[in-house]
Amino acid sequence: MPTRRTLLLAPLAAPALAQTFPDRTVRYIVPFTPAGLTDIMARILANRLGEVWQKAVVVENRAGGNAMIGAEAVARAAPDGHTLLAITLTHAVNATLFPNPPYNLLRDLSAVSILGSLPLLVVVNAASPIRSLDDLAAAARGRTLNAGSSGNGSPPHLGLELFRIAARAAGNITHVPYRGGAPGVTDLVAGNLDFMVSNLPECIAQVAGGRLRAVATTGETRHRSLPDTPTVAELGMPSMSMTNWTAMLLPGATPAAIQRQIEAATLAALAEPDTARRVVDAGFDVTAWPAQRSQAFIAAEVSRWGQLVQEARIRPDA
Repeated sequence: MPTRRTLLLAPLAAPALAQTFPDRTVRYIVPFTPAGLTDIMARILANRLGEVWQKAVVVENRAGGNAMIGAEAVARAAPDGHTLLAITLTHAVNATLFPNPPYNLLRDLSAVSILGSLPLLVVVNAASPIRSLDDLAAAARGRTLNAGSSGNGSPPHLGLELFRIAARAAGNITHVPYRGGAPGVTDLVAGNLDFMVSNLPECIAQVAGGRLRAVATTGETRHRSLPDTPTVAELGMPSMSMTNWTAMLLPGATPAAIQRQIEAATLAALAEPDTARRVVDAGFDVTAWPAQRSQAFIAAEVSRWGQLVQEARIRPDA
């Protein structure tokens, strides 16, 4: 049982820890395979934070379990700031997609910052007679269309379901899930699918090469790579607006002083021109929201996508 002296000294412990943080290597767990966008963002930040802290920040890839294995490891890690987590929209969806997740995203983990985001593109084959989002909606109401995604509950699948609702095409779209976005894009180029709502990095080369046509972007503004492609809001479907995003989290019980220290260092890194350029070159828009705003955003995303998962009866991949 704690003594009276222990209890009196407890409030002093967190500031003392913050003064010495970090005192060893910091692990930055990415619950995805190497070389993906989330991994690239984590490595950009790990490199800069390591320089600032004069301690190694090591990216550790722990893929599997729909990105929950790595997240659980951080949720259960010592709350001392030496274990960080990279998450994406996928984790907000998992909170509802899986009825008994091994951790509570909003209780067991705390946001440091939403680091960056990127829109999705609504794309068709370049030879398709569909030339606009209105054309696509009309086609979806008139006949059955096949649409691919990178898996059940993935951001492209969510975008597809938002389109289904906005286009009032409830029964006319057949969802074809793939294990990753690239195989779906390959089939769309080959003419085996009618359209996709695709992560931008997975299809932008095919759009630039003239093999796919982008009819809309789901971002709030037009993307710098496709200035002539309108947003879904411009085209009268604002309910389709969405982004895929990546964030840094840490164990929820981490002392506030350490959380603030990591937040300040992360936001400062993202504000540096060289780091920001690397993030943009990787395909992201720099977001760099502070912790409180980021935590509220993640909670709103859990609510938004949880409602869609239930309404569309989305189930995990078998």
